[in-house]
Amino acid sequence: MERRTFLQASALSTGLAVAGAPLASAASPSAASPLRVQILLYEGVEELDSIAPYDVLSIAATMGGAIRTTLVSTDKPTMVTASRGLRIEVPRGWSPQDADVLIVPGGMRHDQPGSGMHRLLADKAFIRRLADVEAIMVGVCTGVMALSAAGFTRGRPATTHSDSKAALAAQGAKVVNARVVDDGDLVTCGGITSGLDGAVWLVERFLGAKFANQVETVLEYERRGTVWRNS
Repeated sequence: MERRTFLQASALSTGLAVAGAPLASAASPSAASPLRVQILLYEGVEELDSIAPYDVLSIAATMGGAIRTTLVSTDKPTMVTASRGLRIEVPRGWSPQDADVLIVPGGMRHDQPGSGMHRLLADKAFIRRLADVEAIMVGVCTGVMALSAAGFTRGRPATTHSDSKAALAAQGAKVVNARVVDDGDLVTCGGITSGLDGAVWLVERFLGAKFANQVETVLEYERRGTVWRNS
């Protein structure tokens, strides 16, 4: 069985695990086989939605956590301009087969013409490619609306930015008012700063609560609210 299959099988059973415990050893990342995380960047992406998870996961890696995080674009290596004007170099094009976890950040309001997320949703070829991804999907803020468009949230518990929750529900998700919602192979986060909580939760889920607390100490950040888990 491929490593990604192990990850997904364990992901689907996390609700039955003790809160804060790492995944079963068969799926646990190791130095030889680290958790491969891709963060998808695109024109108009929200800065904190993307950079906060990258920082959290990179700090975890420098502390010895078996995580490898890569910024990827929807197409090829490029430079993107984020929603507030920050220019970000993206070193790799998107390669879904090389990811165990794909994080899709938001890009302002999904229904605001000209916003990054609005333009991303208009890229139907991208949405079709997204729908075929087999990695654990993580949406931050309005990035969840891209996952919704690809069919990942239909009939499942999920959250997003408060301004988009009604639209997410209208598209078939079971909206949960939580900072982070973990439904196994689908993890969704609320607005903007919730990406910090979501990334620390990923550290806890894959590397354990003790390690996640150590990462929080380095960040000098304490998570807010709760993680809703389907159990």
